[in-house]
Amino acid sequence: MPRPKKCRRICALPRHSSFGPLEGAADGVVEMAVEEYESIRLMDLLGCTQEECAAQMGVARSTVQQVYDAARKKLALALVEGRRLHISGGDYALCPQGEVCPGRSCARRDCGRGRCGCGSCSDKDDGQNSQNILK
Repeated sequence: MPRPKKCRRICALPRHSSFGPLEGAADGVVEMAVEEYESIRLMDLLGCTQEECAAQMGVARSTVQQVYDAARKKLALALVEGRRLHISGGDYALCPQGEVCPGRSCARRDCGRGRCGCGSCSDKDDGQNSQNILK
């Protein structure tokens, strides 16, 4: 029996969940999970290392690498083949301090610190304060 998946902690849901070509019809849809989006945000946009990303998301570095690799492949597929990219679902838990976190705006690129500053994101999640959202 395989080990159960551990929820990945994310700071905020994406502001927009669907992206696609402006010219003509999209040639299909690529589905990206929210935790894959978060790995792209943390590593590519904010410049986190895999270790920092793993600590932020509450999983092992090897898990982050797998999630990130899958996200990059999906992003490339959407861009190169002109498909619509839709971000939803997955196995994730929202940061319990997401609404009041002083670093929450890092999801919107205008946070000077560039990292979530709530403090609870670097702690191990006991599962009591987070919302597990499965779609």
